[in-house]
Amino acid sequence: MARKPVPRALTRIDPDALAAFQAGIRKRYSNEEILEQLTACAERLGRSPTMREFEEDPETTAHPQTVIQHFGSWNAAKRQAGLVPRRFARPDELVRLLRELGEELGRPPTARDLDEHRDTMPSKSLYWHTFGSLKNALREAGFDVPVGEERLERAVEQGTGLARDLGRLPKFADWAAARKADPELMSEWQVYRMFEPGEASGSGRRRVGAWATFQFLVRERLVEEGVEVSPEGRLSTKPRSRPAAAATERPRAGRGRRGGGSPRKRGPA
Repeated sequence: MARKPVPRALTRIDPDALAAFQAGIRKRYSNEEILEQLTACAERLGRSPTMREFEEDPETTAHPQTVIQHFGSWNAAKRQAGLVPRRFARPDELVRLLRELGEELGRPPTARDLDEHRDTMPSKSLYWHTFGSLKNALREAGFDVPVGEERLERAVEQGTGLARDLGRLPKFADWAAARKADPELMSEWQVYRMFEPGEASGSGRRRVGAWATFQFLVRERLVEEGVEVSPEGRLSTKPRSRPAAAATERPRAGRGRRGGGSPRKRGPA
């Protein structure tokens, strides 16, 4: 059988030049940028994304094949991002990993701990999607979770997300407006009452400004996450474009594609 003729344009390609070109394309994305896109896509979906879901997400720009070329396989990339591949995401496996992290920390893990151990732990979104809340997952793993501590952590987590959306620390009125759009947020009064003026533990002084105390904790969390916050409460980095629900304890279920079309994704490296 006669061989299919090779187009002349292909025979003229210098292999070394092609390899250099491909390496240059790969450098358009760092591993960290790809992992951030994977994590953000999972938060929007409320679950670990498939290749098709990642490619069809209007807010991602990397092509799935580029992800594979950076990490060796799609599932390897998702594990690196802290997203357990769906076929491994059994509730008993998630509980086991949570219990092991708690043993390592010597206390019940928090949502922040999951973020800080993304290289070895599933995402907090996966726990919320599977168990309804991180608190439920912790109790399933045998941890005794103090209600007040869990609620405070949840409030700070939601406040951090809202601050990123607004580009500044949220005011009381901001929270009230956000909750009208997303009833899953804690109410502004629930948050306020956690920080009502009272004797500060061991200080002998009274706390002043319940909402200011809450804003201070949100600011501290943002600073720890590498975000600069001005004395007036402005965030120096561009706020992420995401729904307020992404900062809640229970993300929404998967959504369909939004209109307007998807921006062109860079092809495989």
